Amino acid sequence: MIKKFFILFFLIILNNKSYAKEDLMILKLEYGDVVIELFNEIAPKTVERIKKLASEKKYDGVVFHRVIDKFMAQTGDVQFGNSNSDSYNIRRAGTGGSEYPDLKSEFSDIPHERGTLSMARSSDPNSANSQFFICLESAPHLDRQYTVFGKVVSGMEFVDLIKKGEGSNGEVVNPDKIISFSIK
Repeated sequence: MIKKFFILFFLIILNNKSYAKEDLMILKLEYGDVVIELFNEIAPKTVERIKKLASEKKYDGVVFHRVIDKFMAQTGDVQFGNSNSDSYNIRRAGTGGSEYPDLKSEFSDIPHERGTLSMARSSDPNSANSQFFICLESAPHLDRQYTVFGKVVSGMEFVDLIKKGEGSNGEVVNPDKIISFSIK
């Protein structure tokens, strides 16, 4: 009986984890709001960049240009992927970044599990800039090779509804987009 009580107590504490307000962001999608916890202590420069671009409204209107079922949903190309911008070009979405320099990698031992947010990059480990992806399922082959900077704490069911792409690259025709991305 006492053992069951402690297990129940521990689960309640885990589910009621308090977050610092500045470490939570809201990713507003057509389907609903996604709450994201940022890992400021794990990837401080990356979190700083995400917050900066979000505060400048650079992510608002950016499409999910690459979505692979049971793998990940990629977005964040503020240069060519912002459907509200004159530079929007769906054929080039995924090739651009922000006006800021690329980030040095901040690899960690945090696993790429369902709901993990991680920076997209080229073959150069220090080429992450503005693009990121949300893991739809566990992807251990990415561990310690991409900068993990956050995790979905609620609203993953809305991420699951993002339109999936075609083919092995997951390019999306008429993609869903970020309505807004802001600090909670």
